[in-house]
Amino acid sequence: MNLFVKSAGFLTSVQDLGRTGYRQSGISISGALDSHALRVANALVGNDDSAAGLEATLGKLRLRFDDKRVVAWCGGAFSVRLGETDLPPGHAGVVAKGEELIMVAPEDGARAWLAISGGIDVPLVLGSRSTDLRGNFGGHQGRSLRNGDELPLGTREDPKERRFPNRRKGGDGGLESAAPWVSEWSAPAPWAVTAHPVCVLRFVRGPDWARFNEEAQTAIKGTPFTVTLDSDRMGVRLDGPDLPRQDSSDLLSEAVAPGTLQVPPNGKPILLLGDCQTIGGYPKIAHVITVDLPIAAQLWAGDPVRFQEISLAEAQALVREREEDFARFRVGISLRLE
Repeated sequence: MNLFVKSAGFLTSVQDLGRTGYRQSGISISGALDSHALRVANALVGNDDSAAGLEATLGKLRLRFDDKRVVAWCGGAFSVRLGETDLPPGHAGVVAKGEELIMVAPEDGARAWLAISGGIDVPLVLGSRSTDLRGNFGGHQGRSLRNGDELPLGTREDPKERRFPNRRKGGDGGLESAAPWVSEWSAPAPWAVTAHPVCVLRFVRGPDWARFNEEAQTAIKGTPFTVTLDSDRMGVRLDGPDLPRQDSSDLLSEAVAPGTLQVPPNGKPILLLGDCQTIGGYPKIAHVITVDLPIAAQLWAGDPVRFQEISLAEAQALVREREEDFARFRVGISLRLE
């Protein structure tokens, strides 16, 4: 069965949890910029965490389904409808055969992640279905979606499908006009809507912290920055106070990862995201913690952002806490769906 793309929106791509194990060969992780949001949405529709879904960026997305599916989404403050029925973030909803899902540009934030029961069944490339937009491989033909595309969907598992109600049928066998089913239960609100009107990203000191003078260290910990127009899935470029170095010697290229905060010679920091390169020669003043990368994924041109330093131990504790909470959430959802 297929998913038909009636309107592809501004930038929509197939993504899963990313392509791991190949960074030594220069291959980016890619994957959903907010992997936690995709995991939550997949849990809501009964998928495995690693099932491929859609990452939508701004714009209007319009999809038509070839058969009955369960859908859920998390991310920015988008407006999503199943037919004429609203589908709130963090809720599961049933889409009938021939019905459309429409996602309208957000009032706040930039991206959303849509999960579909069975997942999007594009071919695996190096162990992942994610689209590498810079390498032009993976996902659907190695590119963002276009109007008229058709995406294959994975086989639904009947035990999971029976957990969701069927739409009623009229006397002629067609669907009645009754509204689609939408779950009363939902994911926690902070997981469902991840856009923040006041963006504060917590960080730990990077390996090159001492290369920057006190003025730069003070600025990164309190002065606001603004997201610039030339930001993308590779990195968020920031405008604000210059971050001068006290050590201007050349550096050897070293490993970088999503969350790394690099400072090029112009003194304007770049926060690396999922499509970032695997190595870089710019000094690394800081690294944004894992649990705050979902906030970074919602940043768009003109958004203000501040940074707050925390310890490595605190960052690790926050990751453990989120994983423990997600495990409990998974159990709760499985009980709901039994």
